[in-house]
Amino acid sequence: MLFLATFFPTWEGGAGVYDFVGEFMKATVDLADLLGLHLVMSRNAGKGEYKIMVAAMGWATAELVMSRCIPLWVGARGIEFDWKYIQMSFDSNISLVHYIVMAAVVWMFTRYDLPKSFRLPVTVLLGLCVYKAFLMELFVHVFLLGSWTALLVKAVLTGSISLCSLFLFVTLVHSN
Repeated sequence: MLFLATFFPTWEGGAGVYDFVGEFMKATVDLADLLGLHLVMSRNAGKGEYKIMVAAMGWATAELVMSRCIPLWVGARGIEFDWKYIQMSFDSNISLVHYIVMAAVVWMFTRYDLPKSFRLPVTVLLGLCVYKAFLMELFVHVFLLGSWTALLVKAVLTGSISLCSLFLFVTLVHSN
């Protein structure tokens, strides 16, 4: 957070104007998350499947507690019902799938026995995982999507990345 606040200040442009370069640079900082994820998985002994699950569940739990738990706990207990808490719950589930996929792709990317034919697809999936939030913001801003439609697009994008990475993961694990 200190790095983001220091080198990527808030956008001072007009209202409704999208800061493409600034948001892209903020998304690029997420590469440090991948490095941390790799370090966590490389320090733990065990099978790759267990490393992926432990790292992804830990990351998703930390993200849930730090960004969604308090608003959900405070707001959803109120007398009035609001759909934003249902959206927040769906978004949490989509994020959990995203973090599991990201951990699996990082694990595949760092394998020494990864076949050369898998390098490009795994690298593309890794790039999509890192820049998914940026692409979603850009897509929502360009097409002026509502909150439910944006959630649906996020679910479809996460699902397609998940299916592609599952295919590569199963192929890689069963080929060895």
